[in-house]
Parts: sequence; C-alpha cells; structure tokens
Amino acid sequence: MNNIKIAVIGLGYVGLPLARLFSTKYKTIGYDLNAQRVKALMAGHDAGMEVSDELLQEAIKNGFVCTVNVDDIRDCNFYIIAVPTPVDINNSPNLSPLYGASETVGKVISKGDIVVYESTVYPGVTEDECIPIIEKVSGLKYNVDFFAGYSPERINPGDKEHTVDKIRKVTSGSTPKIAKVVNEVYSSVIKVGTFLATSIKVAEAAKVIENAQRDINIAFVNELSKIFTRMGIDTLEVLEAACTKWNFLSFKPGLVGGHCIGVDPYYLAQCAQRNGYNPEIILAGRRMNDGMGEYVADQVIKFMLKKRIQVIHSKVLILGFTFKENCPDVRNTKVIDIYNALKQYDIHVSIYDPWVYPSVVKEEYGVDMLQELPKDKADAVILAVSHDQFKDIDLNSLVKKAHVVYDVKGFLKKENVSGRL
Repeated sequence: MNNIKIAVIGLGYVGLPLARLFSTKYKTIGYDLNAQRVKALMAGHDAGMEVSDELLQEAIKNGFVCTVNVDDIRDCNFYIIAVPTPVDINNSPNLSPLYGASETVGKVISKGDIVVYESTVYPGVTEDECIPIIEKVSGLKYNVDFFAGYSPERINPGDKEHTVDKIRKVTSGSTPKIAKVVNEVYSSVIKVGTFLATSIKVAEAAKVIENAQRDINIAFVNELSKIFTRMGIDTLEVLEAACTKWNFLSFKPGLVGGHCIGVDPYYLAQCAQRNGYNPEIILAGRRMNDGMGEYVADQVIKFMLKKRIQVIHSKVLILGFTFKENCPDVRNTKVIDIYNALKQYDIHVSIYDPWVYPSVVKEEYGVDMLQELPKDKADAVILAVSHDQFKDIDLNSLVKKAHVVYDVKGFLKKENVSGRL
C-alpha cells in the first residue's frame, strides 16, 4: 500500500474531490485535458466549488499536482478514470470521453498497474468496451499484465454534508486479489467504509440503478402533480400527509436534469434493449420527466390567461438556471426547456441565477443571463431553482400589479404564489 501512486483522469465534480482526498494519503496527480481548468486549480481555486480553496491549497502545498501533460502520470500505478458519460441528442450513451481516457491510460500504463473506472456506465462497458482499448494502445494483456476495477462515483454536487469521504463506496476488481487491493485503497480514505461487490458488472449495475430508481419515483410524483392540479388539490400538501406513514418514500415533483438522474436511466435502457428487452417503466419515467419543463411553461401561460394578462410580448423572469440548488452546474438543466417553451409565445424571457457563470451558459445554451435582478417589473416570475439566495427575495419588487408567480420547487410561501408543482 505504501508504494501506491495515484493518477486521477478527469478533474470535474467527481475527479477533483476524489483526487484531493487521495492526496492526503498517497502521492496523487490529477490529469485533465482542459488547460484553463488545470491552471485555475494549481492557483488554488475550484470554479465548480466542490473543493474549497482552503482544502485545495493545502493539498497543493502537500504535493498534490494537476497537469495536462500525460507524461506526468507515467510513473503512477493506480489509475482512476472519472470522466463524464453523457447522452447525445438522441439520448443514446456517448462513451467517447471514456474511450479517450482509456487511450490516455493505455499510453502510460505498465505491467502490474491497476485502472479503476468511476464513470457511470451500463454493465459490461468497463471490460467489454474500455479494457480492449487499453490493451490495444499499451500492448499489454488484461488480467495478466494489468488489472482493472470499478468503483462508481457517488458525489452529490453542491452537497457539503455528504462529501466523498462520507459516502460509502462500492468497489470491485477484475480478480479476487485485485478486488481486495482496490477495496483497501478506497477504504483507507473513505471514513464510512466500502462495499466490495462480487464483480465489476455487479458494481456497474448497482450504480446505474441508483439514479434510475430516483428517476422513476420522481416521475411518479410528477404524474401525481398533473393529476391533482386538474382536481384543484395541492400536491405538496398531499405528499406531506402521505409522509406520515413510516414506509412512504418522500419524493417531490420537479425538474429532473443534471448529469446523473436525467442521464443514467438511458444507459440502463440501452443495455436492456441490447439484451432483447424493452424497458417500459424506465422509459416511461424518462418521458414524464423530460416533459416537465414544457408543462411548467404551459401552467404559467394558463395562469396568465386566467388573470387576463397579455401573453404575447409579456415579460417573464425565471429565477435559477442550474440543474439543482446551490451549485453552479448547468449541465442538462431542464430550466432551458421552460425558457424555450415560453419563447414560442414571443415572450420576453429573462433569467437570473447568482450561481452560474454567464459565459458558460452563453456557450452551452446561447442564452444571455442577467447579472442582477431586473428593475423592470415582470408579468410573471418562475422560481425554478431553490437557491438559498432566493429565500428572502422580495417578489413584490419584481412583478407588476397583475402578475403570476409560479413555484416549481415548493420553495416560496404558498400564499405568495399563483401555483406550484
């Protein structure tokens, strides 16, 4: 264990906290293709706000290094791949970042080394898709010259309570001996312990069903919201009453975006289809949740019409753009669906979010963000993300006399809103 030298490939919201944690015990090098990102990290700042400047600067002081030079990780012997696994425009898994990272490891891996994948995938990707790439590039043979493991990431962006060292980690390895080594390495830094799965495929499957389960449960309450809205019943009040039963699962309706819950079920669905099974419940949940942005826009339009507010050329302010509260991550945010649906009515839509980087939103979505709350009053306000900064917001200063306030998150006081999911 003392001779372990770790390289973490991919320094995003998963890789950086993990690399920083490992650096407290092992010589650790972080590798990323984004030179600007690496430069900022070596200056002691994480723009993603997953690792505090204090912890990052302390790690760097103690020898943690981030690099874009692949030769810098050549002397490592324990490689961890933590790159994104998104879906494409057709919701098909896009494994190209994973393939690229595997090629990188193939260029530097040596005999006896271990490569562990953390990226979310469907069962079989590690050994059937990624390992052959390493074999081809390196010329080494799997489970003879080098070995593999899989330990699915469990980072919750923006969550400062359930940090990487406080979340139990699933581990696995390509042989029983390697599985124990992988487990020992992770358990040496994970405070709450690890769970050693029986195989890499079991570990892969365990990860992909975690978020699929949440997706389906949220889809269920989203459907309940649509039903109860038609009946004039407040969904959140229904859920509050139902939660008094000890075994009722507490989920709330809302937008399901991000890079996990809104993506992972498609990986499981494709895996099922490749094995000759059409996953009805999983895909039904995805259809329900993918349509919630447009549904919110439709609800706002209905409230505006009931109040005789002119919809065309009206002004609507959206509060929040990130995929979840109190983090700057805008990947796969479903707030953009609200925006696009409202724009179809020739509505002047503006968005304010104190957490986002406007340049990132402009580049990814082509949308200009407000730098501060607008002085011009809006016909409607949509609370889309429950950032702490919105807790005490003065709604009256944002809206006209005749207005609509729609609360997607059940965050505002009920008496201050026109409607909510």
